[in-house]
Amino acid sequence: MEELLLPTEGGEGLSNNNSFSERGGSGEKTMYEFVNNFRHGTLVADFRLWLREYVKRNGLLTLSVFAVVTGCFLGFILRGSHLSTQAKIYFSFPGELLMRMLKMLILPLITSSLMSGLSSMESKACCRMGVLTVTYYLWTTFIAVVVGILLVIVIKPGVGTEMDSNRLGGGPVMTSADALLDLIRNMVPSNLIEATFQQYKTDLIPILKVSRVTVQPNFVYIVPDESDPSGRTVFLELTPPPEVHYKTSPGSSHQMNVLGIVIFSATMGLLLGKMGQRGAPLVSVCQCINECVMKIINAAVWYFPFGIIFLVAGKILDMQDPSTLGKKLGWYTITVLAGLFVHGLILLPLFFLILTRKNPFTYIRGLLQALVIALATSSSSATLPITMKCLLENCHVDRQIARFVLPVGATINMDGTALYEAVAAIFIAQVNDYELDFGQLVTISITATAASIGAAGIPQAGLVTMVIVLTSVGLPPDDITLIVAIDWVLDRFRTMVNVLGDALAAGIIGHLCRKDFPRSGIGKSQPSYGTQNKHNSHDAQNGVPMTQLPLHKQDCCYEVMEDAANERPTIYYNICQV
Repeated sequence: MEELLLPTEGGEGLSNNNSFSERGGSGEKTMYEFVNNFRHGTLVADFRLWLREYVKRNGLLTLSVFAVVTGCFLGFILRGSHLSTQAKIYFSFPGELLMRMLKMLILPLITSSLMSGLSSMESKACCRMGVLTVTYYLWTTFIAVVVGILLVIVIKPGVGTEMDSNRLGGGPVMTSADALLDLIRNMVPSNLIEATFQQYKTDLIPILKVSRVTVQPNFVYIVPDESDPSGRTVFLELTPPPEVHYKTSPGSSHQMNVLGIVIFSATMGLLLGKMGQRGAPLVSVCQCINECVMKIINAAVWYFPFGIIFLVAGKILDMQDPSTLGKKLGWYTITVLAGLFVHGLILLPLFFLILTRKNPFTYIRGLLQALVIALATSSSSATLPITMKCLLENCHVDRQIARFVLPVGATINMDGTALYEAVAAIFIAQVNDYELDFGQLVTISITATAASIGAAGIPQAGLVTMVIVLTSVGLPPDDITLIVAIDWVLDRFRTMVNVLGDALAAGIIGHLCRKDFPRSGIGKSQPSYGTQNKHNSHDAQNGVPMTQLPLHKQDCCYEVMEDAANERPTIYYNICQV
C-alpha cells in the first residue's frame, strides 16, 4: 500500500514542481509573446479591432457629447464678437434643421406605434398596462413635486434676494378652471387634421368700460393772477381710468395637439385589434410606417452631432450676462438642479431597483444617447424617436410596451417640469415675502402635478403652465419674468429627467407585464405584424403573434448535406416582411 502511495506523493510533488515551472515558463512565454506580437503588429491589430468595436457601439454617443462641449466652447468664444441678430439666425440654421427633423418624425411615430402596438394586444392586458402606466406616471410626478417643495423650503433661495426686473403690466390671467377645461378639450379634438399642427386654447379678450363724465369738477385749483390779488379759480376734471374686463373666447395655439393624437391613436389601435382580419391591412400599413420611421432615424442620427454644435452655441449667444444671472438666480438654479439630481439619479433608479430587482444604472447606460439629445433640444417630444431607438436596441424592452409607454409618457409624464414649477412658485413667494401655509403648499403640489400633465413637450412649455400654479395661491403671475432669463438652461436638465422617467417607466412596466407579453429568442420580443384572430382563440389567449403560428403542417424545407437530410425551421410569409 505504501509503495502505491509513495509514487503518488512524489508524483504530486513532481507535478507541483512542474506546474510551478510551467507557470514561470508561461510568464516568460507571455512576455515573449507580448514583445513578439508588438514586433509583428498583432497588438496594433488588436487595438484597431477594439477601437472599431468601440466606435460601432459608442461612436455616436461620443460624438454627441463632444458636440455639446464644442457648442458650449464655441458659443462662449463668439459672445465677444457681438454678432448681429441676422448673423445669429444664420449661425443657428444647422441647429434649426435638427429641431425640424426631429419634430417631423413625431406624428408618424406616435400614430404608427400606438396603432400597431395596441392592435396586437388583448383588451385585458392592454387595460392592465394602461392603468399601471398612468398610475406610475402620476405617482412619480407627485413625488417630484414633494422633493422640489422640501428643497426650496430648506434652501430658501428667494430670501433676501433683490430682483431688479422689468415686470409686465397687469395682463390677462387664465384661471385654473379654464386651463383644466382646455386640457379636456384637447383630449377630444374637433378636427383631427387640425390637431396635427395646433391645439385649442382659451383666449382672453379685453373689454374696456369707460365711465361717464361727471358734471361736478373733481378738483378746484386757485391760480395766482396779477389782475386779481385773490387769485383765479380753475376747475379741473379728471376722467377715471376705464375698467378692463376679460371675456373668454375660443382660440388656438400653433402647437401640435399631442394629447389628442395619442388618445385617438390608442382608441384606433384597440378597435383594430378587436376587428380581427378585417383590420389587418391597416395594421400592416402602420407597421410599415413604423419601420420606415425607425430607418429614417437610423440614417438621420449621424447628422445630430453637427446640428447639436450650432444649436447649443446659438442658445449661448442669446444668453444674458452669466455673471449677472449667477448673482441674481444662483441659489435658485442650485435648488432646481439639486431637486432634479435627487429625483432623476436617486429616486427613479431606486423605484426601478425595487420593482424590477435589476441594476438601474446598467439600464440607464443604454439611454445616454437619448439623454444627450434631450439636453441639446430641450424637447421630450422631439427626443421621442431617439428614446424609442435606445429602448429597442440597447435596453431590449418589449416592442409593444415601448410603443405604448413612451408616447403616453412624452405627453403626460413631466416629472422635471412639475418639480420646476413647484420650486419656482415658492421662490417667487419668498422674493415677495409672502408666507405660504401648509394648505397652500398642498395646493401647489396638486396644481403643479395637474399642470405638468397639460404641459406640451416643447421647449419652455413650463412657463405657460406656471401661471396656473401661481394663480392658485394668489401670487402675481407677472413675476414669471423673474426667472425667464435662466429658464432655457434649466429647461434642458428637466427635459433629461422627463426622458429618463419615461424610459425607466417602460422598463418597469415591461417587467410587471412580462406574463402578458411572452418573449422569445434571446431577450427580444417577436414583432407582431397581425391582429387578434377570432378563429384562433387559443393562440390569441396565449398572446402568440400571427407570425409564430404555423401556416400548414408541411410548411417546412429540408437541407440535404451529402447522405443526410436535415429539417430546417418553418418558413413564414408576411407581406410586411417582404
